[in-house]
Order: sequence, then structure tokens, then C-alpha cells
Amino acid sequence: MGWKLHGDGRTPPPGEVVRPDERLSWGRTVGLGAQHVVAMFGATFVFPLVMGLDPNLAIMMSGFATVIFLLIVQGKVPSYLGTSAAFVGAVATIRASGGDSATVTGAILVAGAALAAVGVLIHLVGARVVNRVLPPVVTGAVVMLIGFNLAPVVAQVYWPQDPWVALLTMTAVVAMTVLLRGFWSRVAVFLALVFGYVLSWGLDKTLGTIVSVPAGSTDGKAIAHFRVNLDAVHQADWFGLPGMHAPDFKTSAILVALPAVIALVAENAGHVKAVSEMTGTDLDGSLGRAVAADGVGTMIASAVGGSPTTTYAENIGVMAATRVYSTAAYYVAAGVAVLFGLCPKFGALVAATPGGVLGGITVVLYGMIGLLGVKIWIENRVDFANPQNLVPVAAGLVIGIGGVSVKISDGFTIGGIALGTVVTLLGYHALHAASSARPGHGRGDDAVARVDAYADGEGPGTPVLAGQSAESPPTRPEESQ
Repeated sequence: MGWKLHGDGRTPPPGEVVRPDERLSWGRTVGLGAQHVVAMFGATFVFPLVMGLDPNLAIMMSGFATVIFLLIVQGKVPSYLGTSAAFVGAVATIRASGGDSATVTGAILVAGAALAAVGVLIHLVGARVVNRVLPPVVTGAVVMLIGFNLAPVVAQVYWPQDPWVALLTMTAVVAMTVLLRGFWSRVAVFLALVFGYVLSWGLDKTLGTIVSVPAGSTDGKAIAHFRVNLDAVHQADWFGLPGMHAPDFKTSAILVALPAVIALVAENAGHVKAVSEMTGTDLDGSLGRAVAADGVGTMIASAVGGSPTTTYAENIGVMAATRVYSTAAYYVAAGVAVLFGLCPKFGALVAATPGGVLGGITVVLYGMIGLLGVKIWIENRVDFANPQNLVPVAAGLVIGIGGVSVKISDGFTIGGIALGTVVTLLGYHALHAASSARPGHGRGDDAVARVDAYADGEGPGTPVLAGQSAESPPTRPEESQ
């Protein structure tokens, strides 16, 4: 934490950057920390909402997870750890099967431990082995599964609560994301949520109640109710700890959550690659630490009932725009997030977000998560004329998106994202092995060469989503300036 003052502590001149071990004046550093809080804020509390977890606790634990991350990577990889969207599909499946929040966080904790173990493996043996196991054709398919598997949640849970508000909120998300520029485009989801909230409140005052199944209903019956209910906000305290609970571990839920580890490895690798390019520093040696640190952050957050974490592309945009990569600003942001989490009234206000508003936001977010998988394929030029790529992905996608399941025993069933991931991963490697054993058969030799180049870091495009996370629209760093 011994940051050196960069120059005179003012904004760096053109062509210069403030490196991770440097800082500007503390006044400017605090201002930059506030920017990082705003950048991560929208997605960090939206995703806990759609997972049925406490957004206040998610905000607070994101601050603690960020500090842990910075310490483990020894300050070499500036990053903020916000709520991960990679588990949203798994959580929806777990809840649909009767699981509660304790079951959800137990599954996430085990997945976090698996991610930490993968990080240690990468640190010991290098990224080459992991890239061979998880080539872009597989990682792209898993990310796509995570997004598109959620389509029924939008169609059956959120959208029907208030279709017109959902439609207008969706329109606001699309318009703001495309028409706004720079920083404002990055917080378009948050702005659209505020728009939908205010719209719902206005419709309550002018048109009165609606008849639908309210959020959190246990009997599934449609009743007349206002879109915005602030009773819990009035009753909440201004200061206090958010609600915490211990995790509960169920094997079926854990297996559903584990495929998200593949997406998180891709996200973290892309984040490290993007920061490396922007700072002109070789950070390959820090990749294992970064992946492990994200896993540890997820474990600690979920151990008290919080949401999973991941490195955030939104904050890469802030760094690209300011050319300030100082980790001091991230420590400030983490402290501010912890303070926000200690205000229960704020958490109650977030939790009161109308279901129609969530419907409009999630229909865009879930689709973007799925299309990030396509982006991995395009950037790595995955050849779907090759049946070795086409067949296992085709089968895995239909199984995962359609919710196909296989009953293993009376108490254990695997399906959805988990089964789709298993089919894609094992199918790809089985066909890879078969084509390698039969030289000249099909297009196997070309596929082997492509995977070898990818594992060596020499393949086309970036090895994973360069600087992108599932939490934000695909945006190149230079577009945020």
C-alpha cells in the first residue's frame, strides 16, 4: 500500500498513466474512488435482486471482496469485484427446484472454492493447461447457456407482473445503452432502473393498482396491488448490519452452480489481459492469483449469505477514460461500498424495485450475457463447419436452454445448465480424441492446431472476453473515453 505520488498529484499529462503502485493527490483519489463506486453500483445490486439475495449485503461484501482481491494479487491487477451474473441461471434453477437462499449461497460457496482451486492450478502450471481443457468453443457455449437459460424467468416471473412498465423499461435500457456515450452508457442499466422506478410510482399515483402476481408471492395468485410498496423502507433503520445467514450444502444445487466456474475463469483472464494491454505490463504471472482471489472473494461473500463476485468491466472503462490505474482508488471504492451496505434503509429501497421494472431490465441483461458467448466464438474464429465443434455445442445448447434433465437416482437429478455443460465439454474432448486417433479423418487436425495456438496464447483474437464481464454490454476500453 506504499503508493508513490505521480508527478505533482494532478491529472497525468497526455501519453502518461498512473500505474497501480502510484496515486494522485488524496482528494483526486477519493473522487476516482467515487467514480468506481458509481460504475459498479448498478449491476452489483441488480443481480442480487434477480437472484433473490440481499442487495445491501452484496454491496457491503463487494467492498470486502475487493480488498481481499487486491491483497492476493499484491496490488498488480487493479480491479473492483462486483456481483457476478454467471450464477443467475443456476440460482433460478435451484429456486425452481425448491431451494432457498441458504441452499443458493451454499452452492455458490463451493463453486467459489472450485474457482480458487483453479486459480492455484493456473499459478502452478500456467494458463496453457486450463486453455486446453476449456477452449473457446466450450467457454463460449457455457456463457451462452448461462444467459439464454434465463429466458423462462423473464417470461414467467418478471414480465407478467407489469408488461407495459417492463416494455417501457426495456426500451429505456436499449435507448440509453446505444444513444448515451462514455460513462453514462456504462451505467445505462442503473439509469433505466431509476426511470422504471419513477414511472411505476407515477402510474400508481395516476392509474392506481394493477392486478398481477406480486414479487415474492408464495401462492401464485393474482391480486390487486400497487407497483411500488415502500412500507419496508419506512420501517428500516438508517444504520445497521444487513441480514446474514449461513449457507446450506446440497449436492444437486452444487452441481448446478459449478458450470459458472468456466465463465468466471474466462472473465478473469480477459480482465487481466485488458489491464495488461492498457498498462503495458506483462501480467501473465498474476493470472492464477487473480482467478484464485475471485474465488476467495466469492467464498467469503457467500459464507455470510452474500452474492458471488467477479472482476468488473465497468471499472475497466473508468480506468481507460482516466488513465489512472492506481489501486488506491479501489481501496477508497471498497470503503464506500462497505458504508453503503451498512444502511438498511437503502437496501429496503432497492428491494422494493417493482417486478415490471426488473422484467424490462433482465430481458436485455440475460440476452447480453448469452451473446457474450457468441463474442468469444467470433473473436477466436471458432469454425462451426467442423462437426467436432458443431455437434457437442448444438446438443449442449438445446439441453441447457430447454431444461432437459436426467434422473440419476431418486434424490439426484442433473439438468439444465449443468447437463448442457457436461455434454458440451465431454462431447468436445471425446470427439477431439477420436479425430486425433484417426489422422486425416474429418477436420480434426485443423481443430487440434487451433486449440494448440489458443493454449499458447497465439490464436486469433483474444483468448477470452478482453476486459468484458457478463455484467456490462461489450465495450472496448477506448470507447469509454
